[in-house]
Amino acid sequence: MRDPGMNTSVRDADPGRDPVRNGTPRWKMLVCLQLLLLGYSLGSICSKKASGEAFLSPRFCLFYGLLIVILMLYAVGWQQIIKRMPLTSAFANRAVTVVWGIIWGRVIFHETITPGKIIGALLVVAGVVLFATSDAGRETS
Repeated sequence: MRDPGMNTSVRDADPGRDPVRNGTPRWKMLVCLQLLLLGYSLGSICSKKASGEAFLSPRFCLFYGLLIVILMLYAVGWQQIIKRMPLTSAFANRAVTVVWGIIWGRVIFHETITPGKIIGALLVVAGVVLFATSDAGRETS
């Protein structure tokens, strides 16, 4: 039996509303998170491109400046995501940047995709999916 003098949480006050997500549907949060991580993965491209340029050359400054802008936007976006999504789910999804790294490596840098990379990427995606589905099950209980 609940003590009438006990404080009630926001979750108890309105069981249909999730205070972590502020009413945002879970799929929208996951799409926003994946778009944010896609943008974040572009920072790796900028840093790799900058590393191939002469220090403080105009192209080095361009790529390094883009990296800083990407990281600033990512920092703001990440804070907004973790305000609305369980931290464990958000961190588990960050692993997907490995997949983006493989894709960017092939498309932009013409790197070889080995069977080991494919297996590794599939394991990462499987882990994220397993974690996300187990997290979704905890939300409803």
